[in-house]
Amino acid sequence: MKAKDYLSRIADALETIAQSLDPAAGRREFSLGPENAYHWQGENGTMLPVPKVSRVPLAMLRGIDHVRDLLLKNTEQFARGHGANNALLWGARGMGKSSLVKAIHADINDRDGFERLVLIEIAREDLETLPQLMRAIAGQDARFIVFCDDLSFDNGETSYKSLKTILDGGLEGRPYNVLFYATSNRRHLMPRDMIENERSTAINPGEAVEEKVSLSDRFGLWLGFHNSDQDTYLSMVSGYAEFYGLSIDTETLRARAIEWAATRGARSGRVAIQLVRTLAGEEGKAV
Repeated sequence: MKAKDYLSRIADALETIAQSLDPAAGRREFSLGPENAYHWQGENGTMLPVPKVSRVPLAMLRGIDHVRDLLLKNTEQFARGHGANNALLWGARGMGKSSLVKAIHADINDRDGFERLVLIEIAREDLETLPQLMRAIAGQDARFIVFCDDLSFDNGETSYKSLKTILDGGLEGRPYNVLFYATSNRRHLMPRDMIENERSTAINPGEAVEEKVSLSDRFGLWLGFHNSDQDTYLSMVSGYAEFYGLSIDTETLRARAIEWAATRGARSGRVAIQLVRTLAGEEGKAV
């Protein structure tokens, strides 16, 4: 074999090794496809298209009318190119926080008068790659909602600093065509013991606590989701049963719903839809 062939093979091998050692090597520019939803894969900086999003129709979500209207209005403004805020949906489990984000995204794309709206889901573990994601979608011919479900931070984590910079601050900041929506069970995203630990060990306790708490303040829109009372829960069950065309009578449905909530120890939209799936199965219907 000729010397130049050896050199060529050595160069190819070195390039392969370099790409395996450097996660940024070999990445391709993001080219927006026909899909309106993607998963961001922070490890290799790529977008995974989601042809069919798991979601429910907006009209099906019951018991959260006020927060639904606020988030819908905010998202409509953004999709028209007008002013809008990053949003934090916080509160009780199973009350439809992530379902609302996905339902509003679909509702707006199904209507006229808006720019194309793309939903990108990012895992909490990938938040440190947010600046890279923002550079990939800045200037694209669409508007983007970057969505992080179940956002919270534990002791020792520092990725919240990347999020904080993107939300409000830094040289680059957030591109004009991007909003950040997140759901969380915590209003302030940090556990109390984490904040207290910062207070006790910091040189300036006040500034350390402010650093932690101020992350939530970077969201211009806070939407609280609270545990539903029995009437709201029964309304959810009734609405879902009607939506799926169940033939169960009103009194039986009410009794089953109360019993179901008692066995689960909770009343929420998630508990309601789980009951309706069971009832649909008993009637031989798919949900």
